[in-house]
Amino acid sequence: MKTILYEEHKKLGASIVDFNGWEMPLQYGSIIREHHNTRKKASLFDTSHMGEIIIEGKDALEFLQKITAKDISKIKEKGCSYTVMCNKKGGTIDDLFIYRLNENKFMLVVNAGNIEKDLKHLVANRNALNTTISNASKNTSKLDLQGPLSQNILEKAFKISLKQLKRFEFTEKIIGQTYFIISRSGYTGEDGFEIYFEAGKAKELWKLLLESGREHNLKPAGLGARDTLRLESCYSLYGHELSEEISPIEAGIPFTISFGKENFIGKQRLKEIKKNQKKKIAAFIMTGKAIPRKGYKVLKSDKGIGYVTSGTLSPSLKKGIGLALVDANYAETEIDINIRNKLHPAKIVKKPFYKRGW
Repeated sequence: MKTILYEEHKKLGASIVDFNGWEMPLQYGSIIREHHNTRKKASLFDTSHMGEIIIEGKDALEFLQKITAKDISKIKEKGCSYTVMCNKKGGTIDDLFIYRLNENKFMLVVNAGNIEKDLKHLVANRNALNTTISNASKNTSKLDLQGPLSQNILEKAFKISLKQLKRFEFTEKIIGQTYFIISRSGYTGEDGFEIYFEAGKAKELWKLLLESGREHNLKPAGLGARDTLRLESCYSLYGHELSEEISPIEAGIPFTISFGKENFIGKQRLKEIKKNQKKKIAAFIMTGKAIPRKGYKVLKSDKGIGYVTSGTLSPSLKKGIGLALVDANYAETEIDINIRNKLHPAKIVKKPFYKRGW
């Protein structure tokens, strides 16, 4: 599959890769340059492959309280929040953002590779509740404008003020007869915006933003930089730090769970995992120059204690960094990573690797 912007990416010289069945830009030049440009200035990402599911109706809130782990009643109108959907074993069906459009209408933003699975799970658990579930993914495009200069660029492009918009809040705008949802959020660890709109307007908006941001050195960025940025911030990636076998507790994101609310799918098992946690996601930095990758074994004193879920060369730290699923009882910091049958020393550190003050 391709997003509407596929040909635009090709024109800009992007390297295209398969990502969950989507042909997406990996990079336009240098991943490291795109990474630094996001941290220092601003970058534009095509994230139109993501899924948007609308939940609406009198029982929409009750339904989401059952289907997700977080207390959705605490999300204010024009607010969004990160949470998870779990299975009965406490594993993660998907991690997602929930946008509260009004009292009885919500938008779920889900991972591209999980759209159909999520829809089946939602429909199967709706039961007799008065709510509708609709897949808006094909009719919706999404662009992420990320970096410290993103507000200036977006205000210039749309001729609006975003100064009052706080993190994890969104505004709805009609601009040039096109409906937009503009959310102050992102997946990079930087200030930025996620913009949702009618799919047919994607090329027009892509070009408008790049032109409006030219004086601020706005550049397009691909999945490569998106991954190094999120990894430095220790954000989970589904299929890596989260899966149907890895719970949000083991992934180190317990803030996605509200144990105080009434029963939700997976609650009892999650309570058991929390009480007797056997695995955890740990962050580590390589001591030498080696670069860790997904699947590499983690050892201590020649004993296997886990495996790398994500690894890369950190452009900010200029060191190999990674996240690993390891024995929860393991408290020491010195470990080894098996890279091509050779042990390379690493050190477990506090998350995240990089954090911008908000």
